[in-house]
This record gives sequence, C-alpha cells and structure tokens, in this order.
Amino acid sequence: MSFFARVFLLLACYFTATPGLVSAAVPGSTAPQRSECPVLDAADTQARMAIMHYVCFHQTSPGDRAHSATRPDELPGDVKWTPSRGHELVFTQTSSVYWVRLNLRNNGSERRLWYLNLNYPLLDEVTFWQGDGPGDVVVTGDQQPFHSRAIDYRYFLLPIILDSGETRTVTMRIQSSGALNIPLRLETPAELIAESNQLAITHGLFFGAVLVLAIFNLLLLFSSGTLYYLHNALYMLAMGLFLFAMGGFANQYFWPESPEFANISIPLTLVLCTLAMTLFGRSFLEVEKYTLADKTLNAIIWICAGFIGLTLTLPYSQAILFNTALGLVTIFILSIIAISRWRQGYQPAKWYVLAWMVMAAGSLIYASAAFGYLTDFLARESLMQVAIGGQIILLNYAMVQRWQLLSDKLLEVEQAARSDLEYRVHERTAQLRSTMRELENANRKLATLSLNDPLTGLYNRRHMDNVLPELCAEARRTGQPFTIALVDADHFKVINDTWGHGFGDTCLQLIASTLTRHMKRPRDITIRFGGEEFALLLPGTDTVGAQKVCEALLQDLQTTTVNGPDGKSAHLTLSAGIASLLPDEDQQALFERADSALYEAKARGRNQTIIARI
Repeated sequence: MSFFARVFLLLACYFTATPGLVSAAVPGSTAPQRSECPVLDAADTQARMAIMHYVCFHQTSPGDRAHSATRPDELPGDVKWTPSRGHELVFTQTSSVYWVRLNLRNNGSERRLWYLNLNYPLLDEVTFWQGDGPGDVVVTGDQQPFHSRAIDYRYFLLPIILDSGETRTVTMRIQSSGALNIPLRLETPAELIAESNQLAITHGLFFGAVLVLAIFNLLLLFSSGTLYYLHNALYMLAMGLFLFAMGGFANQYFWPESPEFANISIPLTLVLCTLAMTLFGRSFLEVEKYTLADKTLNAIIWICAGFIGLTLTLPYSQAILFNTALGLVTIFILSIIAISRWRQGYQPAKWYVLAWMVMAAGSLIYASAAFGYLTDFLARESLMQVAIGGQIILLNYAMVQRWQLLSDKLLEVEQAARSDLEYRVHERTAQLRSTMRELENANRKLATLSLNDPLTGLYNRRHMDNVLPELCAEARRTGQPFTIALVDADHFKVINDTWGHGFGDTCLQLIASTLTRHMKRPRDITIRFGGEEFALLLPGTDTVGAQKVCEALLQDLQTTTVNGPDGKSAHLTLSAGIASLLPDEDQQALFERADSALYEAKARGRNQTIIARI
C-alpha cells in the first residue's frame, strides 16, 4: 500500500474512533448530578468568557416526561441538572431532547444589554425562555422561517436586558435530527459586533476567492474549450455553496422562508460537490476509457445521480450521513487513481494527490465536528476553509503543471502548430485584459456607490436609506426606543453668500465634527443627507435623551466662533427636530414627523430643539 493511502487510512481510523474520546470529554452520566446551577455575573468579562462553567443541561430520552415537556414549568420537579464544567456541549445524532439552563445576574451599577449567542446554525428546534411573558419566549430553529429568530443573524442570538442587581434564568429546549452542538457565548453588543466583523471579513475573503476562481475557470473554459475547467468551476461552486449552507448563510440570504429546503440544501450540495469532483478528476487525470478506473468513476457518477433523488426523499439525518460517507469514499478513490496515474509518469497527478490529501484531512476533521465527534465547530469550520483554500491552490497549480506539460508537447510539433498556439495565447491574453478592464470598471462603479459623504466623512443619504428600516425593525422587535433627530444649520445661505462656498464647506466640516463629538455611543449614527442638513440616528434612546444630546451640541456650536476669510467672525447655530418611533409606525412616517418638528423649530426663531407631536 502506498504512503498516501496508509496516511489516509490512519486519519480515517483516528477520527472514526474519536466518538469515545469526545464522549469522555463532554459531561455525561458519570458526572456528579447537581440540581442548582451557579449564577454568572454578566457584568464580569472573565465570567462571561468562562460561561460553560455556569451552564447546566439535562438530557431526556423519548418516553420521559421531560422529553414531551414544551415549557420549563412542565419539567418534573425532581429533574437533575448536569453542570457542563467548562466543556462544550457536543452530542452525536440522537433523538433526545436537551434542556439547557443558565442563571444570570447583573452586578453592575446600571441596566445593560447582552446577547446570548448559540454559535451553531444547524439545530432543528431551539426555544429560549427568559421570563413568563409572551415576549420572553423565542421559538426558532432551522425548521422555522428565518424571521422567527430574535435577531437577523446566521447564529441564534437572544437579547437579554438586566437591571442592576437583577437575576434571571435562561432556559433552552434544543432538539435536532443531526448532530447537536451547543457552543454558547454571552457577549456585549460591542463584542458581538467586533466578532461579527472579523467573521465577515474571513468569510467574505474565502467565499469571494472561491467565486472569483470559479468564474476564472469558466473564462478558461470559454477560451480553451477544455472541459475540466468547467468541472473545476462546478466543484468550487458546489463546495462553496455547501459551506455557505453549513455556515447558516444560505438559510439567512437564499431561502429564509423555506426551512424545508434549507435542510435539504446541505446534503444536496454535498452530493453535487461529490459529483463535480468526480467529473473533474476523471477529465483532469485523463483516465483512459474502459479501464477499471474509468468504470469505477462512472459508477460513482451514477451513484451520485441516484443519491440526488434519495436526498429529496430521505430524512435529513440519513441523507447527510450517506452523502458524507459517499464524499469521503470518493476522495479516497480519486486519491488512489491519482497515485496510479502519477506512477505511470503523469506528473500533474502529483499535485492532484497532494491537493486531495489536504482535502481528505480537512474533510475528516470537519465531518467529525459536524457529526458531534469533535468540539469547537467554529474552529473546524475555519480549518475546513483553510483545507479547501490549500486544495484549490494545489489544484490550480496542478492545472498549471498540466498546462506546462501540454505546452512542452505542443512545442515539439511543426511551425504551423506553433503559430496556432501563439494565436491562442494572444487571444487568451486579450480576453484576460478585457476581463481586467471590466473589473477595473466595476471597481470604479463600486467606488461611486460609497456610503460616505466625501466632504464631512459622515455617512450619506444612501446609508441612511439602508440602515433606517433595519433600526426601525430592530426597535419594534426588541421594544427598545429609537429616536431620529434632524439637524439643520440656520441661515447657512448667508454664510455662503458672504464668504463663499469654500468657507461654507469649512463650516459644514466644523458642524460634522461637533456632531461626531457628541455622538458617544458606538451604535449612534451621524449622517449628512443634504447640503446643510444632518440626521442623528439614536437606537435605544428616547426623546428625553435625544433632546439632551441636541441641546448640548446646539450650545457647543453656538459658543464656537469661526473666522471668515476676511477676518470677521461667523457664528453658527442649529435647529433640531426630534421624533421617536411609535408602535406600527414606518420609517417614512417617523422621518416626516422629525422633519415637521425641524420646520417648527425654524418657524419659532431657530437655534432650538422641538420634539415632534404624537
């Protein structure tokens, strides 16, 4: 047996033996039972980082009273809660229901907001309780429409607001037909935003690179007519879509109203990925027809076609298991065929073998995490992206080597063939240059769609049009106040007429810096949406708080003196109109009420703040 085959089998044996190791690492029936869970101080950063030391869970099998319970008050009085003792809750496929409990207390001096983050998107049923009111229950999961989630996010987020000294118990009921991962975090809004931004950059770079390379392979297909470029493009698109679905992005962006298809899409894209990589391997490795390797790959192709039909009929738990096994077996078979072609002297097969060895290792680790045999699914997801990135680089390098091999053969033909090759190279170069020009034009168009005002550096009207509906929806969903303040410079035309538009721009920059200085919270947004018109978007702020902010900045600007080009002093004042979002009010009505309040402030003599009438 070859070295690569032995390494592959060792990895397979290791990860198929992993379930026993993981079961020992995760608290189970051997851990001491305890009915009371410790209380986590939400204001303590170190305690939040060690949240799994405060989590308790209860596993209940079908037939138990707790299994059929749909609310915490239906649980038996003698239910025993098992402390997680700092371990992530990771379980293989099971029909059990898991109840999870977390006690929280705000020992801080003020009322604060936190988000309980369940960082695993592939859970069928997830229900959160944090009180007895109807608004304190969130019933969601990937078998529910995406809008059932408390926050529009690929993971499950539960906003928790605690008064100073308040204690609250959060209870979760979780059930899933697949593996069950329950990685929990308790984060402040700032921590959640920072983590989300970092993940957005990472995923954006990964999926963007996969898409660009797939498009590039399609361009090579059109320019060269070589079929394996099409198969490689289909493989990268299918693999990217599979990870997109596994990461919860597809459920969020592609089919948020189709939970049934959201479940089917994962095993479906997996079998499509297996089909594409089989087609690519057969064409790239130049497998001769009617050989054993050719018949084996043809059989896999037909099996993939059959599995596509089975995926649409089988339950998710069976479809994902069968399709994962098919994918791993196909990777192994392709590696064996590539090693055989390498021994036959086909040099590009060497890089193909290395690419699939990287892919095999990443797939085994990722599959083990997805099926609940390894903890830290997020880390395995990142590792899978690294493995796919390495595989894509090696595959494309293998294609370069294959192209070099073909070039060497073509150089041995007669002068007519060389002339034809040069023509093809020039043609492809022209196409690549045309593509680069198209990319440059696209970049220029994207630059013109910037969301920032070039003069003041503030956000512009386009950004306000994008974010205002989201903030209104968030306020209606969370019950938190949301206030908009429209601010306008008084008699600004006089300044432009007296000292010119250049000085007017300087005054606008001064106003923008003053507004920015008074907008102290990370979520507050300052926008310039007109010539001398500005908007302040204040989530979580009522009219009283907005009025204080506006009066402070009006006073600040009123006491600021600006010297004009002729040395004379110019005094700037502002007028402001404030309106808070009313129940069942849309963003257009909110904006119009704030605008009416601004006009009233102007009519009353300017340099003042008016709150819109209800």
